[in-house]
Amino acid sequence: MNPGGQQEPPPDFFGALSLIPHGYGEGRFDGRRWGVTVKRSEDNRRVWLFADELAGTDIVSFNLYVLETGPRLKPCEMSSGKVMEFVIGYRPDAAGSPEDRATV
Repeated sequence: MNPGGQQEPPPDFFGALSLIPHGYGEGRFDGRRWGVTVKRSEDNRRVWLFADELAGTDIVSFNLYVLETGPRLKPCEMSSGKVMEFVIGYRPDAAGSPEDRATV
């Protein structure tokens, strides 16, 4: 746990997050289609993610701050666990693949 009492993201969280492209994209998580928007600061010390289940009502949203004292994950009205599970399990569509453009 970090000083704020929040769960520290595991190392694979950061690797998985780095594979989600900046801007808007679509992909799969838990067998469902999602639209995901990621914004990163120029220095990569701030990351904002908003994900919306395309055929449902679920969302995932968080801010990540990389501070000198370590990373701080700030989920938006959901658990850190939900955020980490989503980022680690999300698979962005491969660019240009016909299967990726299939309807939901």
